Amino acid sequence: MIIKKRIEYINRYREIAMNFSYAGFGFLVEELGLDELLSLPKRIILRQQKSAEEKSRGERIRLFIEEMGPTFIKLGQIASTRPDLIPKDIIEELEKLQSDVPPFSFEDVTRVIEDSLGVKVDDVFLNMDEKPLGSASTGQVHKAQTVEGQVVAVKVQRPHIEKTMRNDLEILHHLATLAEQRMEWAKRYHVRDMVEEFSEAILDELDYTIEANNADKIQKQFENDSGIKIPEMVRELSTKNVLVMEFIDGIPINRHAELEEKGFSREVLAEKLSNAIFHQIIVEGFFHGDPHPGNVSVLEDGSIALMDFGMVGRLSSEMKYNFGSLLISMMRKDASGVVRAITKMGIVPAGVDMGVLNRDAEKIRDKYYDQPLGEVNIGEGVQDIFQIANKHRIGLPQDFTILGKSIITLESVVSSLDPEFSIMDVAEPFGRLLVKEKYDPRNLATRAYSNLQEASDTAVDVTDNLRIFSESLRDKKIPVQLSLRRFEELFRRMDRIGNRLSFSIVLLSFSIIMVGLIVGAAIAGQTTVIWQIPAIEIGFVLAVFLFFGLLYSIFKSGRF
Repeated sequence: MIIKKRIEYINRYREIAMNFSYAGFGFLVEELGLDELLSLPKRIILRQQKSAEEKSRGERIRLFIEEMGPTFIKLGQIASTRPDLIPKDIIEELEKLQSDVPPFSFEDVTRVIEDSLGVKVDDVFLNMDEKPLGSASTGQVHKAQTVEGQVVAVKVQRPHIEKTMRNDLEILHHLATLAEQRMEWAKRYHVRDMVEEFSEAILDELDYTIEANNADKIQKQFENDSGIKIPEMVRELSTKNVLVMEFIDGIPINRHAELEEKGFSREVLAEKLSNAIFHQIIVEGFFHGDPHPGNVSVLEDGSIALMDFGMVGRLSSEMKYNFGSLLISMMRKDASGVVRAITKMGIVPAGVDMGVLNRDAEKIRDKYYDQPLGEVNIGEGVQDIFQIANKHRIGLPQDFTILGKSIITLESVVSSLDPEFSIMDVAEPFGRLLVKEKYDPRNLATRAYSNLQEASDTAVDVTDNLRIFSESLRDKKIPVQLSLRRFEELFRRMDRIGNRLSFSIVLLSFSIIMVGLIVGAAIAGQTTVIWQIPAIEIGFVLAVFLFFGLLYSIFKSGRF
């Protein structure tokens, strides 16, 4: 079994190396050492490298990903949501990735359901359409009817896909580690951290129970809003690789002709969808991460149905406040406010040029300065912010990039519905609500108390650490290793400082002794003899002797 797995891994490495070469990245094969590991002829690598030179960098990356299959396609799709980490030209190509693949057989569908539920398909479903409603790289969806008569959509995971993806992700993690060890740019961009982050997102999407939990949370957000519909999960028939939910029969929101034929107002739909998404983002802090037309439908009663909750975003209170500040700063054309919001949301690397960062923010301000609020393209503004973060290598939280992607997608959908509609008009009151909440005296008091508790805990930790340090120092258990550059020069300077300090102390002592003896002699009656001993004279001779002796030793060492 181990030998079989090792052979599979070697074959996959070989496939990756060959496809790197086909896509024009033969230099990576050589720099990672895959050519030596797999004994690939260099002439093949070079020939394939030249054949791909006429394509752009982004196109070559996309072609490589498509050749590598489901894991890499899913990875590319997730990477396309991170414009803060990945250059714009590559993002544009990654967004073209399609996970539509030929469906797997209905026999496999039946087998997965029965293995997952532990019962025969006929025991839970009266019927199930053999032709899927849609097929993707990780699974496909079939329409069915339960034995209770409920019409449902059954999402079934592709057989063995989890094992395949885990193997691929393990290989990718190894390659990312190699890249950071051998290539400076990979280390600078934290390639291994990116692979780990994307891998976690992929594995979460393979667990359908997580998607069901997400759907339930969002359904509760709109339980009192009849205008938004979330399909109900059938939990008793759902597992990690089978998800059964209420079937939604609606019109996809991008079929404008059908919507108009049914008498729906596109402007009303645009406003309703925008309010729903911003309610999730600003009020709830838990939102749909991919509201593209395939996941949004309009029902007969005019309500909007949201579907597919594999990708969601979460915003903490602090992130919500920062996002609100960003919105307000953009509305006010406040460049410094934009910079403050960005730096609070992300991790600013040491050495970043704040002057250049502020100038880049001012360019955004100038870009939108004369535009009326209703004409401001918030999606484009978010893209500009991502470009600034990418340029200055500011690490934004994953959830904020999902937020940005969600807003960009929303604006695209809404603009196609009603070109005159501006989601900034919807976003503005939500942004002001956040800022108002932030400066509410009760919230300020709560945060102040929380900060006080945190400071108190930190003080306790510092005290404990100092105690442990002092105990270890007393027991001589602290190994200290110093690495000093130009240490000879450092010690020479320290020696000089020590000698000058010694000289000053001796000189001060000499002065004090002399003053004391003179004062004492004056009190004794203007004589320099104390107890029949010429103390001042003797002390003066000794002090002078020591003084000149110290001077001689210091000057002789050449380190005065």
